Amino acid sequence: MARVVERNIRALLEHRREVERRAGWPERLAHAITRFAGSMTFVLLHVVFYGSWITINLGAIPGVPPFDPSFVGLAMEASVEALFLSAFILITQNRMMAAAAERADLDLQISLLAEHEITRVITLVQEMAKKMNVAAAHDPELRELAEDVHPERVLQTMAAHEQVAEAD
Repeated sequence: MARVVERNIRALLEHRREVERRAGWPERLAHAITRFAGSMTFVLLHVVFYGSWITINLGAIPGVPPFDPSFVGLAMEASVEALFLSAFILITQNRMMAAAAERADLDLQISLLAEHEITRVITLVQEMAKKMNVAAAHDPELRELAEDVHPERVLQTMAAHEQVAEAD
């Protein structure tokens, strides 16, 4: 693997670790709870817990008296648990969205830099081709490709096309 690829991988992993270090304890706790709630261990514990609760309260275990025959306690416990799990999952999703937005910004910056560098290479090659009297050097499409792309113009054009498409 190229050294630059390895360097980039190390830099990205270090950045990810730094983001983890900067996260406050509430975010780390929410992430740990969400990770556990999404595991088979969590599911199996709930099967045992709720299965036992239901079995006991149906009177299916001789000698063990029902403590919630109407299952109101079970419904309340499940509702409170769902409320808290939803909050933890939303906290984790917000954190994931922030990380995704950061990656999208990085991707955009890299793409803009690459586009700028390619434009410069096209300009250089076009000039070389002109000096060597290569016919393709006068291709109008090449001149267009040698122009810098302005992201704000691209966004404006996209918005205009979307408005036209919505009007149809």
